[in-house]
Amino acid sequence: MPAIINPMDLSGRHILVTGASAGIGRATAILAAKLGARVTITGRDQDRLAATLADLPGDGHRADAFDLSAIDAIPAWMKAAAQANGPFHGLAHCAGIQTLRPIRIFQADFFDEVMRTNLGASLALAKGLRQKGVKADRASLVYISSTAATASSPANVVYAAAKGGIIAATKGLSAELLPDAIRVNCVVPSIVMTELIERGFEKLNADQIAHLEKLQPLGFGHPDDVANAICFLISDAGRWITGTSMVVDGGRTA
Repeated sequence: MPAIINPMDLSGRHILVTGASAGIGRATAILAAKLGARVTITGRDQDRLAATLADLPGDGHRADAFDLSAIDAIPAWMKAAAQANGPFHGLAHCAGIQTLRPIRIFQADFFDEVMRTNLGASLALAKGLRQKGVKADRASLVYISSTAATASSPANVVYAAAKGGIIAATKGLSAELLPDAIRVNCVVPSIVMTELIERGFEKLNADQIAHLEKLQPLGFGHPDDVANAICFLISDAGRWITGTSMVVDGGRTA
């Protein structure tokens, strides 16, 4: 019988996954490892990062705790990570923060925190990836945006603006990093049942949760739904795709 070909095979690839201590980042790291990649995971919580590391199949994986809000330090940290475990063939940026706050209590420190963590870190990671010795001959950079950027969401405007910036940055960077042989794409999910969302739902009543679910005809998403899209874009299955925002939202924006 002919050998089965998996177009998403990541054997021999080194993938960096941010936000890997939980949720979408954790699911992405596990899937990338199952597909054969050597994975470097990062996040702020050392203990939870270690738990993810223990669940990664295969060998050669590494956990490297780092706070991505220190955006000026990101390129040097990435260079050290590449020197420790080899240049990166892919980068899945899954880290981010979301805090609901209506515009009537908007403040500069809140704006700076949300923009720095969600958008500033994304740009710094792109700067770091293009450094000599950090990326492999060809590389794929995948961000996570949100349908909050394209569909109204009260009290969420700063987060929505940051995630809208990710979509714009994906377009701009796909052209700017083309000479560096780096493909740049983003995934645009709606509500995914991560631990963070589940904690947020504790503050809502049954009717409010039912309303949110109705917004997505296919129901709430699972971290694996987004991880599948990320790994597709990182793999050679997505080798002809750059500058694209892939919507994975259960029909939210259909």
